[in-house]
Amino acid sequence: MAMHYTPIFFLLFLSSFCKSDDQLTRTKPLTHDDILISKGGDFALGFFSPTSSNKSFYLGIWYHSIPGPRTIVWVANRDKPITTPSSAVLTITNGSQMVLSDSKGHNIWTTTNNIVAGGPEAFAVLLDSGNFVVRLSNAKDQMWQSFDHPTDTILPNMRVLVSYKGQVAVSLVAWKGPDDPSSGDFSCGGDPSSPTLQRMIWNGTRPYCRSNVLNGVSVTGGVHLSNASSVLFETSLSLGDGFYYMFTVSGGLTFARLTLDYTGMFRSLNWNPHLSSWTVISESPKAACDLYASCGPFSYCDLTGTVPACQCLDGFEPSDLKFSRGCRRKEELKCDKQSYFVTLPWMRIPDKFWHVKKISFNECAAECSSNCSCIAYAYANLSSVGAMADSSRCLIWTGELVDIGKFSMNYGENLYLRLANTPADKRSSTIKIVLPIVACLLLLTCIALVWICKHRGKMRKKETQKKMMLEYFSTSNELEGENTEFSFISFEDILSATNMFADSNLLGRGGFGKVYKRSQTKQHLVGQRNDSQNFRFWYGKNIWCKPEPSKHYPCRWDIWLHVT
Repeated sequence: MAMHYTPIFFLLFLSSFCKSDDQLTRTKPLTHDDILISKGGDFALGFFSPTSSNKSFYLGIWYHSIPGPRTIVWVANRDKPITTPSSAVLTITNGSQMVLSDSKGHNIWTTTNNIVAGGPEAFAVLLDSGNFVVRLSNAKDQMWQSFDHPTDTILPNMRVLVSYKGQVAVSLVAWKGPDDPSSGDFSCGGDPSSPTLQRMIWNGTRPYCRSNVLNGVSVTGGVHLSNASSVLFETSLSLGDGFYYMFTVSGGLTFARLTLDYTGMFRSLNWNPHLSSWTVISESPKAACDLYASCGPFSYCDLTGTVPACQCLDGFEPSDLKFSRGCRRKEELKCDKQSYFVTLPWMRIPDKFWHVKKISFNECAAECSSNCSCIAYAYANLSSVGAMADSSRCLIWTGELVDIGKFSMNYGENLYLRLANTPADKRSSTIKIVLPIVACLLLLTCIALVWICKHRGKMRKKETQKKMMLEYFSTSNELEGENTEFSFISFEDILSATNMFADSNLLGRGGFGKVYKRSQTKQHLVGQRNDSQNFRFWYGKNIWCKPEPSKHYPCRWDIWLHVT
């Protein structure tokens, strides 16, 4: 947590007159004017005041090689401030304990260990990792270390106890305010219902934000990139009766830390030497809808869009317009009806699950499918997570699904959600309705195309014949008044007599065209000649007709009616 304190140049001036080694011994106690500096110069330990009033002082650790305001990473006496700093002293006792006391001999803060007085002499040393440890002079093992007692910050390679023998251990407690390192309202630790699988941020006693469930991926919740050559890895470890969380860094990360601040925000940060400031790599909660169960049951916080928002799971619809009551099923599940599972990728899977141990993925799926009360399941392989007693992780849900998130690719995991009816049944029902209709339409279309292709030529031919004959006979009818001895046959009679000029009535071809058979009258009809000259009608005697100059007589067809 970055704070603005005494100017750095003044601190450096004071440090030139103060102890600057990295060890605390029985003969060298630490007073309010002293600081310990790690061998590499990365961290310092001493007394500080978070405000300019200098009314309260604390023993803490901060980054020493970073310019600007101090960034405090650990506080010893956070809930018991020193009011008279000149009287404060940190010492190593004969029992190898560290004790912070005032001039009146009151112990403000102390460490505990199992070392019997009179044994090998102990000393404390500040390491370049930021860990302040107590060791015996004849051993390298730590009897006590600040890494086992974090305040609001986790440093690289710092193993944080999440649970011990199944009991939750509180990992981090935020500051109460920006200038108050006392214990605040927000804390972070394992979930009591599943301490080895997920962590929770609490606001008092109420869940505030939840981490991803342990899924066996080496980088829990994704890879946190700070630059092109640096990666921050998160992982979980099972060691004996304890379950731990830790993170490591690779590449060019000079300084990195995880912190829970007084607003309840859990952040991973990296020091940017070019900007001389801390850069946020990731943080949670990421949005208002990312707070615990804020979207209601069967709804999830969609973090993939520009503006995160609550959305309903597949097969569900909003219970109200504001998602205040979450979502409800579009079609209810029934044990006597078929159902299927839809795969939802990249999810932060729901809370309130049952953990089924030591089964395979297929067995996990079968476990849920065979139980009509099971509405979802998820599976992960935990073989990469330390010495876990069970390398599988089958989770099933039988009640409401709450606190779900949707991430972009490479985050989260698959959630298998049960919905009513099967896709195959729905497709089958649709096919049964649509297929006969499509088949009938195709059949009718084929019949129509065949009929059109077959009769198009004949229809065009008949229409042309009809048009030509009508033109001819209409012209001939105009001559009827001038030729009283001439008898005309109507076009309808010709069509009837020749059966629409059917090939069965065709006798042959003559010089003037086709000859058709007719069996009603003893008349010959000589039709139009294939030229534009005079033409004649044969009916007992020759009758010559010439077209009037103002009229056009098309000459395209020669038709004979043969008398039988």
